[in-house]
Amino acid sequence: MLLRDFIRESIESLSAFYPSDEARKLVLMLAQSRLGVKSYTHIIEPDTEVPCEFVDTLQTDIRRMLAGEPVQYVLGEAEFYGRMFRVAPGVLIPRPETEMLVQEALNHVHSDSSVLDLCTGSGCIAWTVSLEKPGCKVTAVDISDAALEVAESQPFGDSPRFIRADILDDPDQSVFGTYDVLLANPPYIMDSERAVMRKNVLDFEPDLALFVPDSDPLVYYRAIAVWAGKLLVRGGFAMVEINEKLGAETLALFEGAQLSDIRIVKDFFGKDRFIVFSK
Repeated sequence: MLLRDFIRESIESLSAFYPSDEARKLVLMLAQSRLGVKSYTHIIEPDTEVPCEFVDTLQTDIRRMLAGEPVQYVLGEAEFYGRMFRVAPGVLIPRPETEMLVQEALNHVHSDSSVLDLCTGSGCIAWTVSLEKPGCKVTAVDISDAALEVAESQPFGDSPRFIRADILDDPDQSVFGTYDVLLANPPYIMDSERAVMRKNVLDFEPDLALFVPDSDPLVYYRAIAVWAGKLLVRGGFAMVEINEKLGAETLALFEGAQLSDIRIVKDFFGKDRFIVFSK
C-alpha cells in the first residue's frame, strides 16, 4: 500500500466524523507516530510504501478512531509542552490551553521552590514543571489509582512525588508539607454540558476527571481554597484552570476565602480559563 493512498483513504473515512482539516491532522499524527514519516513525506515522495508489517496495525488504528477513540489513546501518547506523555483511558488527554497554566507558573517557580499539583491526572503539569525547573520539589495529588499509575510511568527520569488523596478531604500539613506554588486543573464541566460535547470525549475520557454536578459546580474550587489556605506559604502563588462559563462565580469564591491578588486570566481564544491568586 502506498503511504499517500493510506493517508487519502483514511482522511476520507474519518471526515464522516470530524471536520476534514481535523481528520487530516489525526491521520498525519498517526502516520508520523507509527511509521516515523514526516507530515509531507507522501507529497514529496509519492512512491513511499507502507511497510507490510505495519498495514494491519494501521488499519486497526483507523477502525478504533472510526469508533470514536481519540488518536492519543490509540497511540498511547499525547504531546504537552514539547514532550510526549503517556496517556491511557484512565487519564484526561492534555489540552493545549493547559500549557498556558504551566507557562505562567514557571515565572513563579525557582530551583528551590516547592510546588503542589492537584488533580494531576497524567502528571503532565507536575512533570513539566519539574523538568523545566531542575531542583524544584514537586508533589502531585490524584484520587485515581489509574491516573497515578500513568503519571508515575512517564519516561523522564527522577519522578515528582505522587500521592493518592481526595482533595475534597482536608489536607494534613504533617503529611503534605507547605508549598510556594499551587497548581490545579480539577474537574469543572457541568453535567448539563454533556449534551454539546463530542462522542470521543464522552465515550472515552474519564468522567472522574471531567464532570461536576450542576447543583455544585464549584465543589473542587472550594476544596482548592482550603488546600491553599492550609498548605500555601505566605506570599505563595496559585493558578487554577476553570470553566469559562463560571469565571465570575469562581472569582467570587476565592475572594471570599481570604486570598489576595485574585484575577481571571483568559486563554488564547479570549475565554475566561484560569484564576491566579496568592496568599
